[in-house]
Amino acid sequence: MKLKYDLHIHSCLSPCGEDTMTPANIAAMAMLAGIDVGAVSDHNSTRNCPAFLEAAEKAGILAVPAMELTTAEEAHILCLLPSLAAAEELDRYVYARLPPVKNRADVFGKQLMMDAEDGVIGQEPHLLITATSIGVHDVAGLLNDLGGIAIPAHIDRTSFSILSNLGFITKEMGFEALETTRGADFDALAAAQAEVRGMPVIINSDAHRLDDIFDAEFELEADEISAEGVIEAIRKGNALKRL
Repeated sequence: MKLKYDLHIHSCLSPCGEDTMTPANIAAMAMLAGIDVGAVSDHNSTRNCPAFLEAAEKAGILAVPAMELTTAEEAHILCLLPSLAAAEELDRYVYARLPPVKNRADVFGKQLMMDAEDGVIGQEPHLLITATSIGVHDVAGLLNDLGGIAIPAHIDRTSFSILSNLGFITKEMGFEALETTRGADFDALAAAQAEVRGMPVIINSDAHRLDDIFDAEFELEADEISAEGVIEAIRKGNALKRL
C-alpha cells in the first residue's frame, strides 16, 4: 500500500519548534495536507509521542514514534520506532546521556510537554538540543535492538549532519537509509559518497512551524499500515528515492 509520509516534524517540545506545534495541531495539519503517516521527532526526546499517537489516531493518520537524536559528533539522526514502549525505552537511554544543561526558554525557546488535547502537562528543564554522549557508530545498533531504524538526517545540509560534521558516511556505521531535504543534489551526494550509492532515501519536511509541513508529496510502499510496516518499507528501500 502506498502511503504519503512526513516522518520528521518537531513539536513544541523541541525548543526550536514554535509553541503552536502542538500534537493535535500537527495531526490536524498533516490530515489537511493529505499525509497518511507522520512522526513527531523532537530533539533527544519522545515525550510528546504519546499525545501525538492519540491525536493522529483521531485524525485518521498513522503515527510512527520517533526522535531526532544528536550524537556526540553533533550529527542529527532520525530514529523511527515500532512502538511507544520502544520509544520510551530510547527516551530513557538518551536522557541519561544528555548533559544536565538547564534550558533557558528566553534564549532557546520553551520545551512543552503536551497531552492529546493540547494541554500543557509540563516543561522539560534540561536543554534538549545539546549533543548526547552517544557516538555515531553506536546509533544504528541501538535502534536495531529496539526494532527501529536510524537514519542520518538532512545529510545535504551544511550543519548538524553527518556529512557537514564528519565529512563521510561509511558502511561500518550500519545505516540502512538516509534522509535529505527536498532540494538535495542526489548526483553530487552520490559522487562524493561512493559507499552509500544505491541506499534508500526519504525526504521529510523537518517542520518547526505548522506552515512547514509538506502537502502530501512523497510516498513509500508498505506491506502493512503500521509503524513496523513503515520501518520495514524504508529498510527494504520501498521509498521514493535512492542515491
